[in-house]
Amino acid sequence: MERIWLKSYPPGVPADIDASPYGSIRDILEQSVSRFADRPAFHCMGRTITFRELDGLSNDFGSWLQGTAGLRKGARVAVMLPNLLQYPVVVFGLLRVGLVGVNCNPLYTPRELEHQLNDSGAEAIVILENFAKTLEEVIARTKVKTVVTTRVGDLLGFPKSAIVNFVVKHVKKAVPAFSLPGAIALPEALAAGRGRKPDLPPIGHDDIAFLQYTGGTTGVSKGAMLTHGNIVSNLLQVSGWVGQGLEEGRETVIGALPLYHIFALTASLTFMKLGANHVLIPNPRDMKGFVAELAKHPFSVLPGVNTLFNGLMHTPGFEQLDFSHLKVTLGGGMAVQRAVAERWQEITKTPLLEAYGLTETSPGACINPLRVGAPFNGMAGLPLPSTLVTIRDDDGNILPVGGTGEICIAGPQVMKGYWNRPDETAMVMFPDGAFRTGDIGLMDEAGFVKIVDRKKDMILVSGFNVYPNEVEDVIAMMPGVLEVCAVAAADDKSGESVRVVIVKKDPALTREAVMEHCRKHLTGYKLPRIVEFWKELPKTNVGKVLRREVKNTPVTS
Repeated sequence: MERIWLKSYPPGVPADIDASPYGSIRDILEQSVSRFADRPAFHCMGRTITFRELDGLSNDFGSWLQGTAGLRKGARVAVMLPNLLQYPVVVFGLLRVGLVGVNCNPLYTPRELEHQLNDSGAEAIVILENFAKTLEEVIARTKVKTVVTTRVGDLLGFPKSAIVNFVVKHVKKAVPAFSLPGAIALPEALAAGRGRKPDLPPIGHDDIAFLQYTGGTTGVSKGAMLTHGNIVSNLLQVSGWVGQGLEEGRETVIGALPLYHIFALTASLTFMKLGANHVLIPNPRDMKGFVAELAKHPFSVLPGVNTLFNGLMHTPGFEQLDFSHLKVTLGGGMAVQRAVAERWQEITKTPLLEAYGLTETSPGACINPLRVGAPFNGMAGLPLPSTLVTIRDDDGNILPVGGTGEICIAGPQVMKGYWNRPDETAMVMFPDGAFRTGDIGLMDEAGFVKIVDRKKDMILVSGFNVYPNEVEDVIAMMPGVLEVCAVAAADDKSGESVRVVIVKKDPALTREAVMEHCRKHLTGYKLPRIVEFWKELPKTNVGKVLRREVKNTPVTS
């Protein structure tokens, strides 16, 4: 089919990428180390490590995993860490010796962690001791034999490391007592691996780099098999797009999204290839602390999600920051709301660049052109280089331009399949290699993709489709609204009706004011029948609103 979107590509962006020069993520790391050895690679809590130091530390850990822990190519290693310097050291260490990373959310319950460890067949885990109690409860029912624990301050250098670790454990009481016999501390493992040369197995595009588990908000969490080829391709696709205005070795990226999430993970690898310094934010929920950290750095790239940007703009001191270095603000993970994007442009003088993707696409699939001063278009963007996006009906037929159907994606970034679930894989893959996203959307004549909504979130009112995103966008335009979520509610007359839950910015905001605003912008069947005000909305680890949890919560008013 004709790739009509290519005519809308910005100058300099290639129609296709060539991933053949890089056999694996290891090649990307080694190239960056060679080119940017003494430049800062990661910064966290006042400590910076260079690319050379990252190379040495990750080599030490990879050597230990291979030589002492006895893990061989293809073995799965779970990583349960927040955004600390330990994360890139551990992940690059396991990847360079051919092991498979299994990212685990540190906030997992014992049930969730047990499922993921057993489903992946993880033989080892690296865990922050703050969460070790959770592991203690389930480890006996898993195949995990090797446990590496680490403390928040372990890589901060003495004496800061000792001070931070003391405060976290004894002042903040953030480390519940745990017992994991045979566990080794990360500094000990690094010391034991130091000076060794690991046996570097051959790694190719088809080898699995990560088992990246889907959120599990709609059922059993599944592990997407993301290969080295998938990740390398996606970082080349994204860097070929956003890298046009960036200077190699001179950019500062803010890492507020958790690195165990695929959006943040691939973004980190993308900007590492460009030799950027990655400033890690361990706790972005502390908005005051986040803004204070931003004030210390000439940041030029800020990936995030809609709720993160919205929260920053409502934090005192944000508007006074120096945005003169900011070049790219990348919004993904959930839809960017018009009100948020327009306010961001007004404050920072930089566009909020909306992108679209899924865990199964490593994750990038579409992105908007970076055009300073361009108005927010409400689109998910254009398909990335080497990416084929089609809109299909339920039978898999490709719809003409402007037709609304399921967004399907084909390209080198599409996963190998779901781990040990060929039946689930078959359900989401067409014979021609296109992945069924489960998102409803359309493509316009210029090739821009617009997401209408998730299939499962669609509200059916008297036979009419109502898309929550549309209702949320309208309500988010109100100055008194901080956040909003729209879901379906059972209705005796219409089958379903629209229920909205709002977090107020203005305490004086009323249901009547919301309804009056909605009547001006929405047709009758799209109007909310239930309007509630909550103190906060439930969210995933990356700030994505959990519509299912909202829907399952009884109406409060």
